[in-house]
Amino acid sequence: MAIAEITVIPVGTESTSLSAYVAGIHRYLEQESAGGRISFEMTAMSTIVEGELTDLLRVVQGMHEQPFTEGAHRVCTSIKLDDRRDKQGSIAQKLHSIAERLNR
Repeated sequence: MAIAEITVIPVGTESTSLSAYVAGIHRYLEQESAGGRISFEMTAMSTIVEGELTDLLRVVQGMHEQPFTEGAHRVCTSIKLDDRRDKQGSIAQKLHSIAERLNR
């Protein structure tokens, strides 16, 4: 299972507020996660998605396309991938591992 951190930035919008675009991406991710192939967590600055690499890359493309459907004229997307293949990992597992080291 791979984990991706994605930041989608609509450019050329009529307002400096991007919350409507973020809400559109959130709705898209809710639909994609309904099938159980991916899961996601939104943060104040980016979104973390986990799943098989082929699913993640497809979802990243959908996230990138979403602002265009809502009127953005340009979209910049940054992606970081963590694809570990020697053992199974997840967002929860990573956080649990850190908590253990902090004795919490």
